[in-house]
Amino acid sequence: MRRAPLSLAATALTTFALLLSPAPALAASTRASAPGDTVTLPVRDALQNLPVRAEDRTGYERTKFKHWVDADRDGCNTRQEVLKIEALEAPVQGPKCALTGGSWYSPYDNQYFDDARKLDIDHLVPLAEAWDSGASAWSAAEREAYANDLGADFALIAVSAASNRSKADQDPSTWLPPYADYRCHYVTDWVADKTRWGLDIDPAEQAALADVLSRCPNLDITVTTAR
Repeated sequence: MRRAPLSLAATALTTFALLLSPAPALAASTRASAPGDTVTLPVRDALQNLPVRAEDRTGYERTKFKHWVDADRDGCNTRQEVLKIEALEAPVQGPKCALTGGSWYSPYDNQYFDDARKLDIDHLVPLAEAWDSGASAWSAAEREAYANDLGADFALIAVSAASNRSKADQDPSTWLPPYADYRCHYVTDWVADKTRWGLDIDPAEQAALADVLSRCPNLDITVTTAR
């Protein structure tokens, strides 16, 4: 026997109840974030959340990203701060933050160094790439903050000068660390850095990141948004 249709009153009550029901919570990966928010989500989800747009280098000049600065006025600039933070064996700090001794590991090429002069401080997402990906619209102060970002351990990294200069301003579609065992770490940090700063990716970059991440653990990244 067929059920009788709901009365108009019953239908109205049902609709009213649905309106009062709480909406399902949005997944963390889809919530809008504000500067200073902390977001945790799997790296492949974070990659999917990055806007995909063509890049444009019009107007780029390296000098538009002021670095290395002494933001906390302790006598050491950003380069020196990174060398101190990442040292395996702490260097001796002399006048004007001159660093002697110490040892470091360059994960891009799996090499060890005991001379800071043989190291570069790499912007994980290069300054030119950041410009292409959205930083061209930022204020000078925001670009300075990006270029000296000590607020995330993946943003700046001490690596061999040779590997850094081989990378130059390339993204993962054209350059990956020569040490293959570090590539999962590298692309995970790349996605985290772009998430932190709200930067875009281009189609080739997206494809390269997805390809590498398909062979990596889908680790959670935790990012404090910078803007």
